[in-house]
Amino acid sequence: MKQMLPLLGLVALLTTAGAQAQAADCYADYKAKQDNPLRLHYGVAEVRGDCTKGAARSELAERLAAKGWTLLNIVSVFGPEGLDQRRSSAGSNFLRF
Repeated sequence: MKQMLPLLGLVALLTTAGAQAQAADCYADYKAKQDNPLRLHYGVAEVRGDCTKGAARSELAERLAAKGWTLLNIVSVFGPEGLDQRRSSAGSNFLRF
């Protein structure tokens, strides 16, 4: 049993590091608005928490609100392989928030 403890610690460390690396490779595309006058935008942002629509919604709503925007919806969450195809559509809102 004593021999297994270091191995279990190593497995836990690698699992945690893997989860953190995975979270760093998560992005969401979203739609947001401002009122008076009405302005809409589509953007792409990095998601630092869990790579789910729910986590992205919570995280981005807060970031956008700090700059006067209201999150309308999360279109999708994806990995780095989806960045290039969304870059031109997001324009100046690509990884802005």
